[in-house]
Amino acid sequence: MPYATSEDGTRVYYESHGSGPAVAFVHGSGGHHAAWWQQVPVLAARYTVLTLDLRGFGRSDSGMDEFDSRAFPDDILAVLRESDVDRAVLVGQSIGAAAALRAALREPDRAAGVVLAHSLGGIADEELAARVKADRAKAEQLPVLDRLLSPEFRAARPDLTFLFRQMGTFNTAKMADLRNLNADGPTAAEVSGSGIPVCFLAGEKDAVLSAETVRAAAKEVTGSVLELVEGAPHSMYWEAPELFNAALERFLGRVYG
Repeated sequence: MPYATSEDGTRVYYESHGSGPAVAFVHGSGGHHAAWWQQVPVLAARYTVLTLDLRGFGRSDSGMDEFDSRAFPDDILAVLRESDVDRAVLVGQSIGAAAALRAALREPDRAAGVVLAHSLGGIADEELAARVKADRAKAEQLPVLDRLLSPEFRAARPDLTFLFRQMGTFNTAKMADLRNLNADGPTAAEVSGSGIPVCFLAGEKDAVLSAETVRAAAKEVTGSVLELVEGAPHSMYWEAPELFNAALERFLGRVYG
């Protein structure tokens, strides 16, 4: 089992599949490396696909006395170094997008691009922050599972709904541990000025982050790509993988040619 060692000595589990230009997936708060089971087989035929467990998730170290999610970017960069990947498109889902964006900005030479999936990546902007706060207030009126998976999907696929819920049982990190990650984020100008290709990938029916908020963020980041998928929910990678994969591959084609 391959492990990378982060700057503070934390052991970070990762896997590498396929060959070609690299894509590294960073999971959200309820996932881990195996959450990408519907992406890896599709992409590994053409790309080197890295999946990893952030600290506190899956097989990575989780017994630390103090848990600080601001170290997540170190975990990602440690995996890139250990796997001998010079450059990769970093794909972050939800809270994982903030970690991916910070890792990219910390070492831009390693970032061929960043995909902010169902997230603004913690970009510091007063107008965007107000929009996100309003979206979150609306979402918090719903049960947690209703925010993540659509009622239609849960009714049609109780098996995949059960598996989705089981994913989180492998993790020790809790949402309260993750809030520091969104503090002191980069500005839209800093992201634009980095020269790193950025894609906002989201669904029009995301119950956590509204389509209007994502559109506003894409306008703020000069040169960014907007993939706003009609009818898609927050956990598109899980519920509608064919739509998620197609949008992701369009961006990978732009980056890698």
